[in-house]
Amino acid sequence: MSSYVFEEAQEAYAAVKKIAGAPQVGLILGSGLGGFAKSLKNARVVPYARIPNFPPARVEGHAGQLIFCTFRGVEIAVLAGRVHYYEGHALEEVTLPTRVLGLLGVKVLLVTNAAGGIAPSLDPGDLMVITDHINLLGTNPLRGPKDPRLGPRFPDMTNAYHPLVRAALYEAADAARVPVKCGVYAALGGPSYETPAEIKMLSTLGADAVGMSTVPEVIVANQMGMKVGGISCVANKAAGISPNKLSHEEVMETTQSAAKRFCKLLAEAIPLAAKAANGPEQRSDKHAKIVLSLREKCSVGNMLKGAKK
Repeated sequence: MSSYVFEEAQEAYAAVKKIAGAPQVGLILGSGLGGFAKSLKNARVVPYARIPNFPPARVEGHAGQLIFCTFRGVEIAVLAGRVHYYEGHALEEVTLPTRVLGLLGVKVLLVTNAAGGIAPSLDPGDLMVITDHINLLGTNPLRGPKDPRLGPRFPDMTNAYHPLVRAALYEAADAARVPVKCGVYAALGGPSYETPAEIKMLSTLGADAVGMSTVPEVIVANQMGMKVGGISCVANKAAGISPNKLSHEEVMETTQSAAKRFCKLLAEAIPLAAKAANGPEQRSDKHAKIVLSLREKCSVGNMLKGAKK
């Protein structure tokens, strides 16, 4: 981690703070999931190219825009376009947009991605609430000189995906009548897809889905005190499970077919996430029951029983 991370994030923050408002909820939209951003009304849009120190988003399906608006009474900030480690960026560059959201005052961060399904009952097009992750990138965005301005040196990751936000996502799924599954997300560096042997290893390690993003942003968000929730759109069956050759075209096609359900889920999740942002750590009975049910019953790829048809 560069010793200039805080200064670079501050410079980017200064460039957008006047139009940002006071966002409570932040979103990072993954591959092919940018349709939600296009649906926002009265949005204030800033291209990444106009924000100091923001790396460009070059992968198909990532628009490269920071968007501010009020959605269902909640001020939000949307990163429509993710920067990936495999593009050659250092992790402090990959996570700089997340740090800017933290500096803007975002309390809850919803991260999304497209992922390969490892669990047998995860099918292409499924939406999966992320319960935990496995970092197999071989590095960490917090490596480097200590800077207390960024947050604690050794942030606790026990609840990397905060129980209150996970509960909000399940309540949102019920309200939207969108079925969701749940599981552990593993991050590898990419850009090559995994081999069948690697998928077998990941399954043994406890991963339900695999991708090439998300984990660095989640680590940084936790360091900065944000509560995180995550959703994966299962774009394909992973290598050795799928009979087909894997391709980015398939990822884009599948995520686009899931876009309507994804947008419905996010629409319900944002106001509930905003409540989680301000909610006490002592959880309400309703939240506690949802989270307890999640922990006890949400085994690999199981459908949440409460999701309505």
